[in-house]
Amino acid sequence: MESDVFLSQLRASYSEGLPGEKAHLKALPVNRPLSSEAKIQAKNEYRTSAVSILLHPSQNSIECVLIQRPDYQGTHGGQVSFPGGKMEEFDKDLIDTARRECHEEIGFPAQKGELIGAMTEVYIPVSKFVVQPYLFFENSTPEFTPDAREVKEILPFDVIQFANQEIEYTSITAKSGIRLKDVPFYNINDRIVWGATAIMLAEFQEILRRFC
Repeated sequence: MESDVFLSQLRASYSEGLPGEKAHLKALPVNRPLSSEAKIQAKNEYRTSAVSILLHPSQNSIECVLIQRPDYQGTHGGQVSFPGGKMEEFDKDLIDTARRECHEEIGFPAQKGELIGAMTEVYIPVSKFVVQPYLFFENSTPEFTPDAREVKEILPFDVIQFANQEIEYTSITAKSGIRLKDVPFYNINDRIVWGATAIMLAEFQEILRRFC
């Protein structure tokens, strides 16, 4: 699909309204509440963060960017995620956070990329973060430079193919050592993408399915 056609259709699909938490349901692990419910239960004891869902043309298709985190002791060590991180005091707003973190982690210039809009926020109970995803489109093919401390690998994937991909299920051992059964995930580049990232991808996929 030509990038200008894709972008026009993406804008139109986004303008129809967000699929919202209804789209999140298929990617929620067993017994995990919707983000809006979990956020209320957290009683404002949470931190705020933002991620970039960055799209760009690549050869004859459109790609999106995921990253794999290095292994570390933290809750999300080794996981696949979107570029992003917590809001800092010097950020003007969460859009600024998303752009800054994308620049810091994969070298994408903070001033580039058209903002299509915000998507539905996701609350992560285990780390007490509320994550605001933002959808961006860059009309040229970027050259990414991963930050070695924060990014083990950059994982681009074809969004046209992803639009028709189905959720799978597996068992996962969490960092806490707890064995989780029947965890919904997307297989992207032979990586298991689950949890908050899969939840965001589920909504993104519904936006794509309106025109892909």
